[in-house]
Amino acid sequence: MSAKTVRLTMAQALVKYLTCQYVERDGDENALFAGCFGVFGHGCVSGVGQALQQYPRLRYYQTRNEQAMVHASAAYAKMRNRMQTFACLSSIGPGATNMITGAAVATTNHLPVLLLPGDIFARRNVAPVLQQLESEITQDISVSDCFKPVSRYWDRINRADQILTALPEAMRVLTSPADTGAVTLSLPEDTQTEAYDYPVEFFDNHTWEIPRNRADKKALAAAARLIRDSKSPLIVAGGGVIYSGAQDVLEQFVEKTGIPVGVTMAGKGSLLYDNKLNLGAIGVTGNFAANRIARKADLVIGIGTRYSDFTSASKTAFQNPDVRFVNINVAEFDAYKHAALPLIADARVTLEELAELLEGYQVGQDYKQKAQQLHDEWQEEVDRIYAIRNKPLPSQGELIGVVNELSDPDAVMINAAGSMPGDLHKLWRTRHSKNFHLEYGYSCMGYEIAGGLGIKMAAPEREVIVMVGDGSYLMLCNEIVTSIQEGYKLTIVLMDNQGFNSIGGLSRSLGQEGFGTRYAFPINNKLPDDTSDQVKALPVDLAMNARGLGAHVLECKTYDDFVEAFKKSRETDRTTVIYIRNDRYEGVPGYECWWDVPVAEVSEIESVKQARKEWEKNRKLERFFF
Repeated sequence: MSAKTVRLTMAQALVKYLTCQYVERDGDENALFAGCFGVFGHGCVSGVGQALQQYPRLRYYQTRNEQAMVHASAAYAKMRNRMQTFACLSSIGPGATNMITGAAVATTNHLPVLLLPGDIFARRNVAPVLQQLESEITQDISVSDCFKPVSRYWDRINRADQILTALPEAMRVLTSPADTGAVTLSLPEDTQTEAYDYPVEFFDNHTWEIPRNRADKKALAAAARLIRDSKSPLIVAGGGVIYSGAQDVLEQFVEKTGIPVGVTMAGKGSLLYDNKLNLGAIGVTGNFAANRIARKADLVIGIGTRYSDFTSASKTAFQNPDVRFVNINVAEFDAYKHAALPLIADARVTLEELAELLEGYQVGQDYKQKAQQLHDEWQEEVDRIYAIRNKPLPSQGELIGVVNELSDPDAVMINAAGSMPGDLHKLWRTRHSKNFHLEYGYSCMGYEIAGGLGIKMAAPEREVIVMVGDGSYLMLCNEIVTSIQEGYKLTIVLMDNQGFNSIGGLSRSLGQEGFGTRYAFPINNKLPDDTSDQVKALPVDLAMNARGLGAHVLECKTYDDFVEAFKKSRETDRTTVIYIRNDRYEGVPGYECWWDVPVAEVSEIESVKQARKEWEKNRKLERFFF
């Protein structure tokens, strides 16, 4: 190592280092960071802010909300199969803590995002500084410590030379297929501006290679034997299939073996909807095709799934008393779930190697035909829902049908929260692997519009359709402004059912009559139930709000209005909001599945008592797997 150095502030060295980081897989290489989102404050403007001004190679994007910029970064990373992401810069205090929800989203969904919150003075002598949360028991704490449980890697840079060891560790985690998520480097505002003589080698271009780890050969052979011995195997395809780029290999594997597939929220798109062995959505938000096969499956092959309670239907989906599990996952933690035979490896290469070991194997013809028949029957049910024509207000299901059928085949649809994720999981017909973008690991209200911006930045050539309800829109609609500022057109479908519809439906199913979920004036100092005939709606105009943020707005009253508005949205040159009221009660049914939401054990309300009895009956179906 030479003794040559360059004198830079810590912030300048940080930004310069980030521009030199690359990632490579299968011979494809690109810069790890596409840019830096940020909102300047006193805790970063003269540090990293000055460095970004000095080194414009790391493009700075001005956003309106710190949480939103993390969502945009996570969606961007998901769209790029975790091969590229953004850094997110904030000031200390509220700017930093605004990012915590976004950090939880990224870490829960295993999506790489670099968070750079400002922090209080490392030298302490001027404390308490503006926005410092003091502690009586230690001076070595700040609000940035709140990032620790929602970060895959966390560090505080109290000295300018500490980035020499911290930054390589941060890059290691960001590029890890198994351990990636939010990485937080907390930056005291004085340390950001301090200079140090950095080795010039520190700024050499560095390429982080993404490995395709292979499974243990003994475990792989055991998995092949389990598959050959099974009579009714089922694949559960999760997001890991898509992140690995294993869609074509999965299609070939299914064609050769005849094993049907159920897909999770993150895994939808791993097979296209018209594949006869794609049974579609599985679990709580699943359909009867996937759930009937799952109930009797004697072997479940989980690929890149973490088996959330929605996928496993709170451990009730797999009822065969002899069911076994084989899990293919890069993360050991997920591979061992359900007492599975773990194949701790990349999905693509593992499916290729399994296919060789299963040469000549096919499921029974009767079983294959049953799965294909269920696939066809489910497509008929989707057609029925698309054609409901509910009056006077259209249903959510039929509006989803319009968007699905009229959108560009290469489009990307994004959603995250409310009743729409379940309906979309069931009904959306995926035409390419990125056609369906659901953030359901954290199901974070407010993700949709910010996430849509991130998707559009990752794939500007694609039509991006943001599906959002009124509740989630009101939480975080501000990145409409950023999309217009940067010239990234989004088509936002805003469905207004005047309340928190998802929880309203859940509340009614629990015997609680939708209490506290309507957007309405109180009656006798109490928010009205869904059953009340005295509801007085709030005078809120969401279409006017969208106009005020700069969007082009198309207002609709009927199904036919909506069809025409969606067609017209193609002609606009900036972010367009299609606004429509939809029926709060005409929902897509559940299909032979259950979700464990405990009901009050004692109550004075008769409907709650009845819901408790139903819960106790279904609770008995929950299983342990040993």
